[in-house]
Amino acid sequence: MSVKIDVVGIDIPEGTNVILGQSHFIKTVEDLYETLASSSPSLKFGLAFSEASGKRLIRWDGNDQELVKLAIENLKKISAGHTFIVYLKNGYPINVLNRIKSVEEVVRIFAATANPLQVLVAETDQGRGIIGVVDGYTPLGVEGEADIKERKEILRKFGYKR
Repeated sequence: MSVKIDVVGIDIPEGTNVILGQSHFIKTVEDLYETLASSSPSLKFGLAFSEASGKRLIRWDGNDQELVKLAIENLKKISAGHTFIVYLKNGYPINVLNRIKSVEEVVRIFAATANPLQVLVAETDQGRGIIGVVDGYTPLGVEGEADIKERKEILRKFGYKR
């Protein structure tokens, strides 16, 4: 038995965010749709889910066809069973992540980001599975006093803190 590791780059267009996770049941598609649709009337999203048994199809849904297409195409590149990907516009992962985590089929979240994203995929004779992600870039240093002030101002500007 051997294992091959691939690095799969995920397309994240300007103005979108992506959530990548693992789930365990075909019901995931409808439950994620309901969770996202009820979170905000302005949220645009597309999602896809890879079955790991039976027909082994990529199942999909969403309220924005461009985002649905992105979800399907990027899940094809990953090609790992029981994996889901959600693309968001007009909202951020912070607005929906806890709701997604509480969906009973969701096993784990690998990433929630607008940064460049690479997925580390292991392939065996049985199939493919995600072993990790590279989210963004490596740190360049440690924040100083001016950086702390800037961070706090940004959070207040976006309305996350008062």
